[in-house]
Amino acid sequence: MADRTKQQEHILEGTIRVFNKKGLKFTMDDLAHELGMSKKTIYVSYKEKNELFFDMVDYLFDNIAEKKEEVLNDSKLSTTEKVKKILGVMPESYSEIDFRQLYLLRDKYPDIYRKVEERLETGWEDTISLIEKGIKEGVIRDIPIFLVKTMLESSLEQFFSRDILLKNKMSYNEALAGVVDIIVDGIAVR
Repeated sequence: MADRTKQQEHILEGTIRVFNKKGLKFTMDDLAHELGMSKKTIYVSYKEKNELFFDMVDYLFDNIAEKKEEVLNDSKLSTTEKVKKILGVMPESYSEIDFRQLYLLRDKYPDIYRKVEERLETGWEDTISLIEKGIKEGVIRDIPIFLVKTMLESSLEQFFSRDILLKNKMSYNEALAGVVDIIVDGIAVR
């Protein structure tokens, strides 16, 4: 978790709102207007838009990690419920974010896209431990865990690298829930 000032968090939350309205094409003027502050004030925290985007990636993934921790510590959930929730974890405050626009990162902001890929591929230790626990408990089949990780990562990378969600008129949250459902419950009618 990065140490951010309250000002930086305020700017990042404003960035989410502006992104939802204008996508990646938003300007720092748009952000300043949304926040009711001067661009100069924003530039004290973030020297350029790329720096803001890099921190935004960490901010989003850090908040997802916090939500994962909540799921792991929820004693009311069974191991299987925890696995399902942790694979599809998304903070409620992100439900309005149109992640379908992120496929534009690949071409316009390749460094930031690589950062998203890197964050998707790391931080799996708790999830792997939880799946292993489920296998030991006999509530999850004894499968190669790397397959689960690869399937989820590959799906998310496809969502972020192509306009597949837009073409299929599906939100990121719906797609994530569908992938997690297929991974955990399979496709066979039981």
